Amino acid sequence: MTSSFGDSGRSGPLDEEELVDILEERRRSSDLGHALRTFSPHPYKGAPTCSAADLNKAVLESQHLHYITKEVAMETGATVEEVREEASGILEEMSQNLQLGFIRLMGYPLSKVSKKLFRSIFVNMEGLNRLQQAVQENPVILMPNHRSYFDFLVISYIMFTYDIPVPVIAAGIRNTVFISPSLRCEALAGMKLVGRILRRSGAFFIRRAIGSDKLYWAVLSEYVKTIVRRGFAPMEFYVEGLRSRTLKSLTPKLGMMNMVLEPFFKGEVFDITLVPISLSYDRVLEESLLAHELLGAPKPKESTTGLLKATKVLQEDYGSMFVNFGRPLSVRDLCQDKINRCQYNLIPRDLPQKPTAEAQACVSWLAHLVVRIQEEGSVISPWSLMASLLLQAPTAVLTEEGLPWHRLTEKTLWLRRLALDFGARLNWPGGVPDSNVMQSNLVLHRSVAQRKTGRVYLVREDEPARKHLISPEEDAHRTAAAVLMMASYRNQCLHIFVRPAMLATAIHITKSGQKDELSTFFCFLQDIFSNEFIFIPGRSSQDFEEACFLLKKSGAVHISQEEVTVLDAGLEVLSFLQALLQPFIESYQVVFRYLCENGPHSFSEKQIIPALRDWTTKLILSGELHTYEALSSDTQKNVLSALRRLEIVTKSRASEQNEFGVNREAVKRIGDILSGKIPPQSLHPTPLARL
Repeated sequence: MTSSFGDSGRSGPLDEEELVDILEERRRSSDLGHALRTFSPHPYKGAPTCSAADLNKAVLESQHLHYITKEVAMETGATVEEVREEASGILEEMSQNLQLGFIRLMGYPLSKVSKKLFRSIFVNMEGLNRLQQAVQENPVILMPNHRSYFDFLVISYIMFTYDIPVPVIAAGIRNTVFISPSLRCEALAGMKLVGRILRRSGAFFIRRAIGSDKLYWAVLSEYVKTIVRRGFAPMEFYVEGLRSRTLKSLTPKLGMMNMVLEPFFKGEVFDITLVPISLSYDRVLEESLLAHELLGAPKPKESTTGLLKATKVLQEDYGSMFVNFGRPLSVRDLCQDKINRCQYNLIPRDLPQKPTAEAQACVSWLAHLVVRIQEEGSVISPWSLMASLLLQAPTAVLTEEGLPWHRLTEKTLWLRRLALDFGARLNWPGGVPDSNVMQSNLVLHRSVAQRKTGRVYLVREDEPARKHLISPEEDAHRTAAAVLMMASYRNQCLHIFVRPAMLATAIHITKSGQKDELSTFFCFLQDIFSNEFIFIPGRSSQDFEEACFLLKKSGAVHISQEEVTVLDAGLEVLSFLQALLQPFIESYQVVFRYLCENGPHSFSEKQIIPALRDWTTKLILSGELHTYEALSSDTQKNVLSALRRLEIVTKSRASEQNEFGVNREAVKRIGDILSGKIPPQSLHPTPLARL
């Protein structure tokens, strides 16, 4: 089905962009015929013919790896030949073996599974056409967001369908211990068949925990850089590093980004093209699994048996999926004023170089920019808006009172208008009564919320047969799992509202209308929450001006040169936005309080997260805390990461177990500022990192 957001009645800036449902053709024709179709892509024009074996040979024979091999041999006392053999084994464990036959093999079951899971998979054709041209001109790096296991091969499936060279894909694996070339890593051993198929479909496997393994880093970086230099194939990797368990964007990881950009920095390629890709789901396959992981449940170990057990998801309806290929970004153009590449001429290219502060800042800026473009390209479902409103009425939806259906529908239509004012791309079907759109979304998410007797309730997991055996703590965690499932869908639209929400919060806490004071507090909030939300480095003033513009556009405030004046007509907007950010503020305050009152003077993250969870559970059971989101381990880790970045939590020098010490006075001061006990004027003379 070919459609556009305008023709179908969908709302948002995609009004004129053509979307194609790639599953419609699959429902009308043979899946086997599709898998066996003629595949005639136009590859990178500058790329020499190169097999996977040729690629591996080039890596092992590179001057860079020869240099590192000799260094490691000297440091460990091993012979150069022994280290070379180990490097060869690492590469064998890591490398892909892309074969068209296996792409076809994967294409057939993927067609079957996709039609079972999704009503539609929409792809923007303009983005695909731009990508088809880009892969012929420069090495291309595909950078999708990561929300589901289904993300992994869907890009390859689409590119195969439209005759675009399929990518090689960086895939993380856990619990990896390399022993010898003849023994595979533990994670892949549990999925031998699937691992072989994925490897032959273009996946190359990277250990999650590399640490200070100098040889592994050298093999990995040289492998990645050789793929880029030779234009072997488009490369796909998740700049967020991990699958988001909260369904909002994660702070980008810079290791792989550094590797793919280095050939450009060193002048080994003329340009590199980055392609942000936004994957959006009406409903994610792992919604319950993600919530329980946030509450401390271990992530299931990958295995073929586990994969087969997971086939029960095929019985569920997951709505539609949207794949938006963003506009290709030229690294050469973007970095023109960001980095002086002449510095790389001072050292031979083959020698290892530590990235300069300028290079690291440039890489960080680019990574954050890509993630922001991913956010802007995502498609928001009506359920995301509904979930945002349901979470702002926890007393009702968590009890027998429920939220009246008519009230939810009225507020959702109000929020839709606000979201469109703020530039959201909404999947709101036209030609269908609004009440039907919302009812169908509620039915799609019946595992999260249900409507009974005209009221909407949050759904908790089925009550155990012997409820009297459940402890109060277990019962609280069951409720928290339901709240976190709902919160994950709210999180999908947070990027639309977070900047005006921070300004609304600044207005509420400071009780000030002075633009300079509000700007200072806005920047304070960005500092605190920069591990929670995505802010492009160096753009604080632009973010503040954007927040002012959006609140003015919505009719919430009047903006003059020096003041922000709240309008009576805008109280509803400001109230909603402030409430949207409140769970995060309360969750951060819980961690601050624990560190100041109950936490040890030194701790490791492995110790403190369970301790925080237990303490937070006690606060909830006592009635002192009503924010179940404070139990999220990801939020707790984000708080600790923010405090480490601000040097308020610092690593103990004498510790060998990654223990950290806490500056309790600075933590308390941040908490007091966040609660409004300390006026914003006090922020002017004291940089936040030195509180």
